[in-house]
Parts: sequence; structure tokens; C-alpha cells
Amino acid sequence: MIVVVGSLNMDLVTQVKVTPKVGETTLGKGLDKIPGGKGANQAAAMGKLKGKVSMIGRVGEDEFGKTLKDSLNKDGINTDHIKTAKNPTGVAMIMVNEDGDNSIVVIPGANFDVSKNDIDEGQSLIKKSNILVTQLEIPLEVVEYALKKAKNFNKYTILNPAPAQKLSKEIIENVDLLTPNETELELLSGVEIKREEDLLKAGKVMMDQGVKELIVTLGSQGALYMNEKNHEYFKGYKVKAVDTTAAGDSVNGALAVALDQGKTIDEAVCFAMKVGALTVMEKGAQSSLPTLERVEEFFK
Repeated sequence: MIVVVGSLNMDLVTQVKVTPKVGETTLGKGLDKIPGGKGANQAAAMGKLKGKVSMIGRVGEDEFGKTLKDSLNKDGINTDHIKTAKNPTGVAMIMVNEDGDNSIVVIPGANFDVSKNDIDEGQSLIKKSNILVTQLEIPLEVVEYALKKAKNFNKYTILNPAPAQKLSKEIIENVDLLTPNETELELLSGVEIKREEDLLKAGKVMMDQGVKELIVTLGSQGALYMNEKNHEYFKGYKVKAVDTTAAGDSVNGALAVALDQGKTIDEAVCFAMKVGALTVMEKGAQSSLPTLERVEEFFK
């Protein structure tokens, strides 16, 4: 079983021709309300891939919160530990341009009400699980506490360090697998990445800081896996990208499901690359996440 500790947002999505520059106004086409939030996206990805998942998080006492929980329930996620908060449900405002690239503003709302007490109350779930997955859209001290709690119970921990911010030594030492993209790796390592050797140098910096395993997602280029002894590149799949929202979340969800099922890290990354490729072919966050059946059919 997998426990996800993280955020839930309602994504308000509009299509734009070109992402506006500072001070520029542009016209949007349509406004879709799509369940999102990094934590919920990753949980939903796992559920659609037939993973057994429980989630710990917070929503507001509003219609968005009810919709988000209902959506996760439909994907088979245990939402008993998603509690309501006084603050409204988190919202993300997303612009998607013609190339499928997005710009996002997140208003955390109830996500910043997730507390250490919520982790304590979800302790029984963590004890029964094999893997704990978390991100950085909830308070950092809660992320650190959840990771420590999981390691106390000898569980495998995955941290997706997004949105990017510096991590404490206490967080890093309790993470088994860190999964940044290139931009996040630059911020974490302090190394500007322009060439392949920069990527490896940045990875080495993270290893020196105490990271045990690292998977750097590289978009359509695939992914880089590193541990202290070696590194390996995994090819991505060339597809027509419609919307890159939740691509990284789908990859993290797929990794967790594969590892929970006892797959090797190589098998897990190969599977995750397939899931990520299918995700960018559809619009939205959770609405774009593929089912296991779709993955198997597409790559048959």
C-alpha cells in the first residue's frame, strides 16, 4: 500500500495562444474546473494504475473540497484522512499555451492547514503501507515530520521536491528517492544545468548532501537515474504534447505503484516514462491521467 501526504487543489484552466509576458494582457479560451494539486494528482495516478492508495491532506468546507474528494474516491483512493479546514480549498490558476506548456499560480488555502497532528492521526495508515510519497505544496515542517515518521516505521520514502525550494538536512536524510525535474535540481544543487555533464555534476552534489537515489525527469528526453555508484538514462517517448500539466505527477505515481508491486527501479522508470507520455497527450491534471488498461493497450 502507498500513503500520499500532500495537496489538493481545484485547477481553473484556460487556453491561451501565447503565455503573456509581464504587463501583457491576453485572451483566454474557456475555463475548465479540473481536480488537481500535486498530492491528489499523484494519488489519482496511482489509483488509475491499480495501486492501493490512501491520502492524508486537507480541503475546505466548500463545493471544491467535496468535488476533489469525490473524484479521488472514484479512482479508488481511501480519503478517510482528508479532513476539512477553516480555510477554503486550494486553487490553482493555469494557463496552457498552444505548445502545451503551462504557467501556474497556486493559492494554497486549506493545504497549509495540514499539520503534524494529521500525520499522527494517519499513523496507522503509514504503519500498514510500504511507501510514503510527498511533495512541497504543504508546510515544510509537516513534510519533514511525515518523512521521519515513515522512516521510523522503516518505510520507503519518495519526495517530489515541487514546487522547488531548498531542503533541510533533516528532510534529505529521510528521503529514499528524490524526483526533481531539471529546474528543481538546479535550485536544490546550486548548479546551472546547460549540458549533460552539468546534470551529472548537480546529481553528484545531491548525493554528497545525502540523497540515496535520484530520478531527474527530463520531459520528452526521458529521465536520469542516479545512485552513489552509477547512473543510467532512460529514453522518453515522442508524442504530440497537448498539455504538460500533471506530467511529473503521473511519473511519480507510476514509480510508486511499480515499486510497491516489487518491480526493479529500471522497470519502474520504464513504466513511468510510458505513463508520463500518455499524460501529456490529454488536457488537464487528473483528467489527463491514463488508466493501466490504456497504458497496456497503447504500448502493446
